[in-house]
Amino acid sequence: MSMHRPSGCPSCAEPLEEGDRFCGYCGSPVCAFPPPLPADDPTLALPVPAPAPAPAAARAAVSPGRPPAPPWPAGGASPWDAAGPGPCDPPAPPAAGPAPSGVPASPSPAWGDGGAAQDAGAGSAPAGWTGDGYHLADPACAPEPGPAAPPAPAPEPAAPAPSGPADPAAAQDPAYGGGETRHDRPYGGPDAPGASPWAAAAAEAPYGSTPPGHEAAGRKTCVACRAGRVDTDGYCEHCGHAQPRERDHVEEELGSVAAVSDRGLRHHRNEDSFAVAATALADGSTATVAIVCDGVSSASRPDDASAAAAAAANETLLEALPRGTHPKEAMHRAILAAADAVTALAPEVPGAQNAPACTLVGAVVSGGLLTVGWVGDSRAYWVPDDRGALPRRLTEDDSWAAQMVAAGLMGEAEAYADARAHAITGWLGADAYELEPHTATFRPDHAGVVVVCTDGLWNYAESAVDMARVLPADAAVRPLHGAQVLVGHALDGGGHDNVTVAVVPFAAPPADGTAADASPRAEAAAHPRA
Repeated sequence: MSMHRPSGCPSCAEPLEEGDRFCGYCGSPVCAFPPPLPADDPTLALPVPAPAPAPAAARAAVSPGRPPAPPWPAGGASPWDAAGPGPCDPPAPPAAGPAPSGVPASPSPAWGDGGAAQDAGAGSAPAGWTGDGYHLADPACAPEPGPAAPPAPAPEPAAPAPSGPADPAAAQDPAYGGGETRHDRPYGGPDAPGASPWAAAAAEAPYGSTPPGHEAAGRKTCVACRAGRVDTDGYCEHCGHAQPRERDHVEEELGSVAAVSDRGLRHHRNEDSFAVAATALADGSTATVAIVCDGVSSASRPDDASAAAAAAANETLLEALPRGTHPKEAMHRAILAAADAVTALAPEVPGAQNAPACTLVGAVVSGGLLTVGWVGDSRAYWVPDDRGALPRRLTEDDSWAAQMVAAGLMGEAEAYADARAHAITGWLGADAYELEPHTATFRPDHAGVVVVCTDGLWNYAESAVDMARVLPADAAVRPLHGAQVLVGHALDGGGHDNVTVAVVPFAAPPADGTAADASPRAEAAAHPRA
């Protein structure tokens, strides 16, 4: 057997080395083999033309930049056949025996002839051996057979095939990079490698805007990549980034009042809620309203409870105050309405446990009066503009620690250091023991600011002095900034809870006021504390 080998790959003309079974450039086998012969082949080999090799232009398109393979000689024989069989070739097949009676014998075809008994389907190939029209080889070194190219005349050299689909409609197929398949990277500019046609428009689109082509879907745009759309599960379809919930951080300013609510750093959602408003009174003056509610995390649907309570209390105050109702009475009605709204959220099952619940604190500034109302441990503080005056806490907590201090069983420092300190004894909800709204009215004799907040803030500034120290001095003229600073203080301290605060400026009374002391005077049973 001759050990000569083809000098190049039959497919791409890449030079071969001794012993190569596959082309190192295009991966094509040096020897290709058809499937095994069927068992019912006729005993007589019929002459079948050998399949023509792939045109040179097609081979050039498969391996651009490589020299084309040598032209095939007439008759379909391989140019390398003259060199003899290779190392994968089997021994020469045995001579054909005498033909059956009545059938003329046919001469054995030469290797590489067009009449090929070795072609697929020919019955004269030895059992266990296969061939491709060029050589025979041992099945042990035979790769999977490939489809034979049909005979065709050599076409004229063709231009390189385009990279995209020939059918324009196929351009919308995601397999070709069309449709909604995206390949640009989050935060990548429009000129970045791999940027898609959406990148330029997305880079100019602000957070929350809808990129071109997405208007009809009506979905929000991802705040991370600013290109993908947010699915109903709250995640971006493009980059997979979880989107912030609408209540994770909320700010509102009405000129005379401002509020900020934040989820904090430890909770997975914001269970606080607030409502701020202003309304005209019958005498032409303006009343400012601020309501802050804190959902009880151990109860069900705490976020819904706080939202329902804040909305109901605010609506009740805006209806009662313009009719001339005294602010203290209006606040009492507002707390009862908030309690009814939270109770309505409970399941309609007798004796149901773990019903939605929340706390509430509110403030109304109108006609020189400051009215506060509360249930639970959310608080209201008075901080005078003159920081030389004494700030006050205007509410008493409905909590275990407050009860221990009020009963004289523990000191304040000891009670609030106890693990049970923040266990509330009063709340709004269907399972509340007994609803006792607290209300108080004050008449300050100087300008200041009312801070209405949840325990997510006062845990980091518990005393009135600490609260006054954190509140900016210009909070009366910049209430939103003051609320932002207070929320930032809680987050810097650890943000263990949701944080919500409303800042309500209180204007100075007329110069002929009769009050002479520097602290708010209570007109009802209330005990402001420093």
